[in-house]
Amino acid sequence: MNYVANKLLHLIDQAKSYAPIRVAVVDALQTVVIETLREAHALGIIEPRLIGDAASITALCKAQNWVVQDDWIIQADTDSEAAEKAVELARTGQVDAVMKGNIHTDVLMHALLDKEHGLRVPGRRVSHVFIVEVSSYPKLIGITDAAINIAPDLNAKAQILQNTIELFHLLGIDRPKVAVLSAVETVNTEIASTLDAACLTLMSQRDQLIGATVDGPLAFDNAISRKAADEKGIVSPVAGDADILLVPDLISGNILAKNLEYLAKAVAAGVALGFSVPVVLTSRADPAPARLASLAIAVLMHHRTPKLKMRVKILESSLCCAPQPEHTCCPPKG
Repeated sequence: MNYVANKLLHLIDQAKSYAPIRVAVVDALQTVVIETLREAHALGIIEPRLIGDAASITALCKAQNWVVQDDWIIQADTDSEAAEKAVELARTGQVDAVMKGNIHTDVLMHALLDKEHGLRVPGRRVSHVFIVEVSSYPKLIGITDAAINIAPDLNAKAQILQNTIELFHLLGIDRPKVAVLSAVETVNTEIASTLDAACLTLMSQRDQLIGATVDGPLAFDNAISRKAADEKGIVSPVAGDADILLVPDLISGNILAKNLEYLAKAVAAGVALGFSVPVVLTSRADPAPARLASLAIAVLMHHRTPKLKMRVKILESSLCCAPQPEHTCCPPKG
């Protein structure tokens, strides 16, 4: 826990107040994965189901001085089989969440998005959010979508944003401030993301997006720096105080998140939204603290989500999710 930032640590403390959740870990054969799960289990927030090569996983657990129960380990010969078994465990109520282990994201997503046997929730778009702590920023900040939706249109961005707003409600932020990012802070017909940002701002004002204060377009500096906004004469309830950054596309979001992680030494937890259970979706290169914080968020999602059921029904008329074919939701290997 020495490297976990204090604000994410607070989420872990919250998760400890709830009963542990059962987590299916897809391809658990990775040292950092086992280290994370051992600590999460010791904290009392999860009970693991380790899917993959059973003999190798058992040996790795022993090497990490972690005594696991035999029924926690589930044999799978391939990554695809491991992903399918995790999804089936979730569909049948045998686990409460799914976690990505040492597996490519696209292989896991293929099983999660399967039309007949996956975990998609009807009427909901699948999206991803990084919950990031940066030492130079006074609060946690969400970055969405930097891992799943490649080039979302306006309707998709609205659904992605509503997913993230509802997650922030679960994390205790009653009315998060959302900055819809672009390269500039003015509407420019040559830059499509500024038009989307302006539309999303108006949608929020007219309650097509619920539960947040939304403003855009805002450039990144305006979104996170009040000084930068003041110098440009920007009057905004969000500028300099954003909780959520909605990025124009996956490429810009992924670069932003990894820039913060590797150059600003941020800790970035990652979860996928829009499934019937929480899905912990981190990079295979992520350190244990990021994975542990992601598991804590999954615990909070599992125990607090029922409070949002009525809101989901309200949204269906204005933000009905069009069918989402897999080719529009095919993240890069990572």
